Amino acid sequence: MASSNDESLNLPLREIPGDYGLPIIGPILDRYNYNYFQGHDEFIRSRMEKHKSSVFRMNMLPGQFIKVSDPRVIVVADAISFPILFDLSKVEKKNVLYGTFMPSLSFTGECRTCACLDPSEEKHKKLKSLFLSLIASRHDKFIPESKKCFDALFDNLEAHVAEKGAANFNTLNDTMAFDLVFRVFFDINPADTVLGNNGPSMITKWLVCQLHPLVTLGLPKIFSVVEDLFLHTFSFPSFLVKTDYQKIYDVVYASSASILEEAESLGLSKEEACHNLVFLAGFNAYGGMKALFPALLKWLCLGGPKLHRELAKEILTVIESEGGVLTLGSIEKMTLTKSVVYEALRIEPPVPYQYATAKEDLVINSHDACYQVKKGETLFGYQPFATKDPKIFANPEEFIPTRFIGEGEKLLKYVYWSNERETVNPTVDNKQCPAKNIVVLLARLMVIEFFQRYKTCTAEISRLLLGSLVTVKTLTKH
Repeated sequence: MASSNDESLNLPLREIPGDYGLPIIGPILDRYNYNYFQGHDEFIRSRMEKHKSSVFRMNMLPGQFIKVSDPRVIVVADAISFPILFDLSKVEKKNVLYGTFMPSLSFTGECRTCACLDPSEEKHKKLKSLFLSLIASRHDKFIPESKKCFDALFDNLEAHVAEKGAANFNTLNDTMAFDLVFRVFFDINPADTVLGNNGPSMITKWLVCQLHPLVTLGLPKIFSVVEDLFLHTFSFPSFLVKTDYQKIYDVVYASSASILEEAESLGLSKEEACHNLVFLAGFNAYGGMKALFPALLKWLCLGGPKLHRELAKEILTVIESEGGVLTLGSIEKMTLTKSVVYEALRIEPPVPYQYATAKEDLVINSHDACYQVKKGETLFGYQPFATKDPKIFANPEEFIPTRFIGEGEKLLKYVYWSNERETVNPTVDNKQCPAKNIVVLLARLMVIEFFQRYKTCTAEISRLLLGSLVTVKTLTKH
């Protein structure tokens, strides 16, 4: 029987605690507790405490009503057990992107996109190769295009704060992120296309129609029955966003001649490749930035004036020493900036859940026990706890800007936001985000552009669906 590592020889074998309750009733109770009565973190934490284990059984939403899905999962919620999700010799990643359900393929042109394929499937290698090629071909665009987009974002942010006394960063960020994705990947300004200024709202509706079973609105508990019926009982039909999706598809197709020709040379149809490019741009890139940048600004604002002064000093000093030019080399010299970005990705990963299915009977390890998993069982990685494992990270709930400087860099192997360890790079044979290194670069660039312009800032923080809502209150310029 396969084991997740050799240390299992020194650990006691323990039965996986927890159960799934009665059919139908069990999943519904877990769903209500998870979404409404306890909340995600408290639901997981209470079961870890009850079972005295970070590996246990439970039902994961949406439950049994969104199509025919099996809600039963084995939770892995510590830094040691979590990497079993990346071991493709032992687990499969086929159709587990969304977890215990799969949206209709009609949202993606009847194509199973690369994100839903297992690396053992032939098309995965072709599509991942295409993505990596596209990203490599655009390497010289990321710094100049991101500067233009961040400058526009901060101009708008300043104008809103000056006019209204506050600015909704998330809304302005959505516009910036959509603009940046299309400028970098497709060499176009989306506002100059048929999309006009509606691109962010069009792609957001497309995302919500697919992800609604995972969303909780945060309404008072009295409305939980209505919300659950609306969001977690029936699938939203794709015709609600069919026209919008077709417009986005047409814009991408018209702007991607060379990459679509490359797709044909790999044995893919242009149509399938284009649906995958829309998914890459809309779901992976735009969806990721929609969650990441507000979380990053949240933690920067909460870091306070001392952190702001230190970041501004580092950034301005390095750029001045490089003759006023920002390069990849100069960015690497900004160790505090780098650490701050990694710490934001650790403490609030943009994608909190990761899934896999056991290919065979196997044994997984936590810190103090090992557990037997049967072939076909679904593993659910709860990343917000795995990357805040107190046995790995000191003061794990605290945002420590310097955590990954010097010796702290050794902890990067426990940062998992990209569907792999941070110390690993994307290849055609793994399921790591193909733009992993670009995401880190863009996050650093946002910090750099922000503190080239501002001394400090303040904001109000609240929750928004799957992420943070940031309302900027003050911006103090140099």
